[in-house]
Amino acid sequence: MSVALAPLRSPGVFKLLAHDLRWNILMLLTHSDYSGQELVRRLQQPQNLVSYHLRLLHEQDVVGERRSTADERSIYYSLNLDTLRTLYFSSAGELHPALGAPEGEEQEAKLSLPSKPVRVLFLCTHNSARSQMAEGILRDLSGGKIEAYSAGSHPTDLHPLAVQTLAAIGIDISQQQPKHLDQFYGQSFDYIVTVCDRVRESRPTFPGDPERVHWSFSDPAAVEGPEEEQYRAFEQVALQLMTRMRYLVILIEREKKGKS
Repeated sequence: MSVALAPLRSPGVFKLLAHDLRWNILMLLTHSDYSGQELVRRLQQPQNLVSYHLRLLHEQDVVGERRSTADERSIYYSLNLDTLRTLYFSSAGELHPALGAPEGEEQEAKLSLPSKPVRVLFLCTHNSARSQMAEGILRDLSGGKIEAYSAGSHPTDLHPLAVQTLAAIGIDISQQQPKHLDQFYGQSFDYIVTVCDRVRESRPTFPGDPERVHWSFSDPAAVEGPEEEQYRAFEQVALQLMTRMRYLVILIEREKKGKS
């Protein structure tokens, strides 16, 4: 007896990923956030075509966008990694349950890095919140196997809500100190990660050829209003940093293995 098959349908995420230009946009955004103009230059495609495909990706929440705090005429685009991962595995699971993500699977970064330390420097304007939290989160996630530092172009005091927010998830940054980026000139780093549009667009220079990554985050310290609203802004940035950092650790491990 023959078994009737249901009509085949292609899940939307695979259609979304199958287009060459959209795939290349996502490949660029796995490395760093970029403005629309930068994506046009790197892809060497007409601006209206890049904008069209960015809009399709944004409509599916695979790509996020945020207006630059340094130049409001620019919009930074970022890859929503967790959204893409969820869509991908749920769509694969429709084809066969064995292709979906295992239930209860937690993505853990298990580092197996070469003996030479991997050094990462996070930069923002005031080195009071975003870069300080990034430093603490990376040091914690990597178990100290990655040397994490942070600095600012105009450092101020460490924000108490940055300390409080990370303390709530078991990460202590209370002993970290704000530092001027001049303190690190002449030092070598494997990765320079800017978490502030203003610092990124000032293009600070460092010796060697460190990997440049930009994450376009709004400054939680700039949020005004009741302390509850300010704290929620810090929580949101900490959550976004945690997500990005998990994937950064995986990329660092992969890249270092490829070079060893």
